[in-house]
Amino acid sequence: MKRAYILIIFLAILIPIHAQGGFQQFFNESMSTNRTGMYVLGGWALANLATGATGWAKADGSAKYFHQMNFFWNTVNLGIAGYSFYAFSQMEPLRMSPQELMDQHMLYEKLFLINAGLDVAYVGTGFLLRHLSAANKKRPDMLKGYGSSLVLQGGFLFLFDGVMYFIQRDNRLDFLGDMHLGLVPGGAVLRFAHLF
Repeated sequence: MKRAYILIIFLAILIPIHAQGGFQQFFNESMSTNRTGMYVLGGWALANLATGATGWAKADGSAKYFHQMNFFWNTVNLGIAGYSFYAFSQMEPLRMSPQELMDQHMLYEKLFLINAGLDVAYVGTGFLLRHLSAANKKRPDMLKGYGSSLVLQGGFLFLFDGVMYFIQRDNRLDFLGDMHLGLVPGGAVLRFAHLF
């Protein structure tokens, strides 16, 4: 009976220590992927702000509105990227439990998936605006330009969010597949194949 208590105490100490280290590495890789994604989004935003401002000033007709919407849309994208970097810097993963680390990762996965669904709506709205522009006598250029911009921006974001979701999902599945509970002399230990 005494040995059973010692085994339980041993497991209660060893499993969280090994689990914490494995989850920390997993979460660090997850955050590295998110940072790379935000660099991509921020770069896209900056490129669109530059070309959008130039096109808005120089173009005419629907092209003017296309560039105008690209400019407006990417002020939001740049804000999202900037806020994300700020939020990442405020995290203290070393103070988080394995469950909190996994919950945070899952939140990002869900956000990318939800955003991919919204991106489809943006593209659909863009095609609708382009369609409506043909019959509109007051602002056909604006509807066509804005619609074309929504198709472009929504298409890019759908690709971006979809790729980010699948990368993060695959990372999670690989990590969970690498976890093994193994027996060692005198007890058991949670091992991660990529750490040992």
